[in-house]
Amino acid sequence: MTLKEFKNKLLDEVEGIYGKEETESFYYLLIQHYLGFTKVEAILNADTNLENPKLQELENAIAKLKLNKPIQYIIGETEFFSLPFKVNRNVLIPRLETEELVDWIIKDFNIKSKSSRILDVGTGSGCIAITLTKFLKDSTVTGLDFSLEALKVANENADINKVEVELIQQDILQKNLQPKLTQEKWDVIVSNPPYVRDSEKLRMHSNVLDYEPESALFVTDADPLIFYRRIAEFAFENLEHNGNLYFEINEDLGKEMIQLLEDLKFEDIRLRKDLFGKDRMIKATKI
Repeated sequence: MTLKEFKNKLLDEVEGIYGKEETESFYYLLIQHYLGFTKVEAILNADTNLENPKLQELENAIAKLKLNKPIQYIIGETEFFSLPFKVNRNVLIPRLETEELVDWIIKDFNIKSKSSRILDVGTGSGCIAITLTKFLKDSTVTGLDFSLEALKVANENADINKVEVELIQQDILQKNLQPKLTQEKWDVIVSNPPYVRDSEKLRMHSNVLDYEPESALFVTDADPLIFYRRIAEFAFENLEHNGNLYFEINEDLGKEMIQLLEDLKFEDIRLRKDLFGKDRMIKATKI
């Protein structure tokens, strides 16, 4: 089978699920991952014959795509803020909306231009913590997660991106936190915690429901702000004066988030929409 024939097979079997444009993007990602070809090289070498074991790996990838497995989990990698990140089923696949949150923080720092201590709560793959470390050279960034398996992924990603990020295993919902989290004040605390309500599962595609870690996605309808409340309470106690708290949030709970932060006496609360026009990020300042 040639590269061209494999591409046609991929389109025939997967295009009906994902659409032509996305399926073609999958083709180039697969060829780059398994064969090391750039997009240009893949086009120029369309008549190259595929042989086992590479052909078998590529055909296995088609089978996984047909089962709605995310391409990022199939190849075990993705990009975030144009940086490379390893991913597996222990961590969420980084989203474009989270890039917008990180961009907000970086732009705020470019205005302030000062070194800072930053805490990323629920770091997962480390995409937020590592990107902030990469772009805010004078800052010290710590990533926190309850999952040891997620922290292993974050540690690998820190190595890949050649940055130092302190990683701490801790469940933020526990009352007794490790002393290193409270001994010194933080300038910035950021979090993209679980925020999808159980009742919203029906809105979600099987490629998310069947593969991404539930503990990083879902909260009960009875208390959908449980993580936000705990993190905000921690932040109010442990942020420096004029320190900032940033959250990615559920698009339907913007008003509730403003009320929560007002009740905790945060000031200068700003709700921001993402590129899709949805309430997705919020920032608050401890005065």
